Amino acid sequence: MRIGIFAGTTPDTTFDLDDLVTFAKDVEERQFDTLWLPNVFGLDAVGACAIVGWETDHIELGTAVTPTYPRHPAALAQQVMTTQAACGGRFTLGIGLSHKLVIEDMYGLSYAHPAKHMDEYLQIIAPLLRGEGADFQGEQLTAKLSLTMKGTPSVPLLVAALGPAMLKLAGTYAHGTSTWMTGPKTIEQHIIPTITEAATGAGHPAPRIVCGLPICLTNDAEAAREHIAKSLQIYGMLPSYRAMLDREGVEGPAELAIVGDEQAVRAGLARVRDSGATDLNAAIITAGDEGVGPTLDLLQSELS
Repeated sequence: MRIGIFAGTTPDTTFDLDDLVTFAKDVEERQFDTLWLPNVFGLDAVGACAIVGWETDHIELGTAVTPTYPRHPAALAQQVMTTQAACGGRFTLGIGLSHKLVIEDMYGLSYAHPAKHMDEYLQIIAPLLRGEGADFQGEQLTAKLSLTMKGTPSVPLLVAALGPAMLKLAGTYAHGTSTWMTGPKTIEQHIIPTITEAATGAGHPAPRIVCGLPICLTNDAEAAREHIAKSLQIYGMLPSYRAMLDREGVEGPAELAIVGDEQAVRAGLARVRDSGATDLNAAIITAGDEGVGPTLDLLQSELS
């Protein structure tokens, strides 16, 4: 199982651009496989990956995830291919629908028919990221164009897919899925079988399964879980994540998180590995004044 670090999910891993580059170089020096960036309301993740890619040598960089609604798929593809050029072929794009709360209430866009939106979005962006042209006329989206990106490698594509319809789209059009707040039981029993069936039907190889979870090495697990319950409580309220928490049989993010002393954290990592996930996207949560260092050290020791 590959191990990546999720930068930007907590105050301890939310940086300005200079500090992000410094953190990325540390994560790369530790030989982690991937640095994942979220796209919320701070740095633009695709743009930040271009800068980090220019300043690093070998670590994979990716978004987890970039919302689709605010950007036409061809415009996003052009930006992404530029980032891939800056990264020297080390960039992976993760995209997702976001949530009705964000798209309608904050952006003022319609969130109607989200699965249809993603279906059409993928039929445009997937060929463009392969260096092919897009010739698609849909109900929501249209694109009839090609991009001229001389010598730029194709970009692997992941979809934030949790429900059956989205997992089928991810398996059909993309290289895998990037999950969040989805536990190992749900990964094994729901995510992997559904996306793999779609990928097999489309003639694709086994999909990449990126499992994003909060993680905290601490001797005070109770205090850490209380902190997680408060700081990440929104994820227990959003419908898509709520459904995954219910599938896992947990009340909220605090129960799902990998938290505790070294033995407990290693056991949690083993459960993710045994689920069949190809990647862990570790969102480090700190408890007390120790910072991210101790958890990074433990995760580094788990690298194969």
